[in-house]
Amino acid sequence: MRVVAKFGGTSLGSGDRINRAADSIAAAVEDGHEIAVVASAMGSTTDELLDEISFETDEADRAQIVSMGERTSVRMLKAALSARGIDAIFLEPGSDRWPVVTDEYGEVNVEETKKRAADVAADLDGTVPVITGFLAEGPDGSITTLGRGGSDTTAVMMGKYMDADEVVIVTDVEGVMTGDPHVVEGARNVGEISVDELRNLSFRGAEVVAPSALSYKEGNLDVRVVHYQHGDLLSGGTSIEGEFKNLVDLRERPLACLTVAGRAIRNEPGIFHHLSEALHESDVNVDAVASGMDTITFYIDEEEAERAENILHREVIARDELSSVTVDSPIAVIRVTGGELPNQPGIISEIVNPLAEARIHLQDIITSATSVALFVNWDDREETLELTQDLF
Repeated sequence: MRVVAKFGGTSLGSGDRINRAADSIAAAVEDGHEIAVVASAMGSTTDELLDEISFETDEADRAQIVSMGERTSVRMLKAALSARGIDAIFLEPGSDRWPVVTDEYGEVNVEETKKRAADVAADLDGTVPVITGFLAEGPDGSITTLGRGGSDTTAVMMGKYMDADEVVIVTDVEGVMTGDPHVVEGARNVGEISVDELRNLSFRGAEVVAPSALSYKEGNLDVRVVHYQHGDLLSGGTSIEGEFKNLVDLRERPLACLTVAGRAIRNEPGIFHHLSEALHESDVNVDAVASGMDTITFYIDEEEAERAENILHREVIARDELSSVTVDSPIAVIRVTGGELPNQPGIISEIVNPLAEARIHLQDIITSATSVALFVNWDDREETLELTQDLF
């Protein structure tokens, strides 16, 4: 099996941890697996270097300085592997076989990186390359960086372009947890999670795998997160399933838009809970929710509209904070999902502007870290779908 193993800063934070990392790599090699390694800077080296740059510096010098963490890590890990009889080399920007290249705009040069990654992969049968994470090489040979979480990006990118079977992210957590174990009691490891679930969590603060890395994951490439104390690269942890694709999807059935109004509704604790619980107890499925200062809007299947209106009306009558409920239908929803959506400045205007030019009334728009939902009149659904698909 061909594996790209990424070791985070914590997992390389001391000599003992580097020894542990080398032991796990050596064991996998001795079992006949092809291993490529991506190494982050030891501990919090990068942050410490950044904190010390208290003077004016240009981007080129800054990149050279912060690169020292990763460049030290690969030398340490290569030496530890050599001490175990493993034929290892370290690769950094400027090396003859360095794989990650950017163009003049700082974006990954896909074709050149693919070519170089394949060249490194060709020798995996006899050699373990230890590659600096986070770093790239510009077209002029200068050192550039891949941004926050760049070592994760390097690992999954290399997994994709080296035709690996699996990418293993070795970090300081057991995998993806049901909650922050430092905050909640009883947090446990999630055995499997989908790419879209994890990407949404990552954009909302879950520091497990960088969102930029998940953009490179394809369906046939397994990605797993394991704790550095686990010691086995090939088992345990959380498996990340599927792949994140750009997708424009039209819901086949129409929705009804039920809006409950009330005075300063957003400042009244428990209002949303009471309304959604009332729908839940009557088995009314909610497709989407939007809220304003004085309103909460539920989007549900149009066939349930009359029943849901009566349910919500009972809540309005029972609560002084609520004043009325209204229904609008039929409504269509077109959802745009994509791994790169959050990284594209102006993406909302790019999606919405063609609708405005076509004189399509946008009833509502709901966004998340990785999706945009457009709510329009049912009669405008086909044109909205066509205009949106043209963008992607």
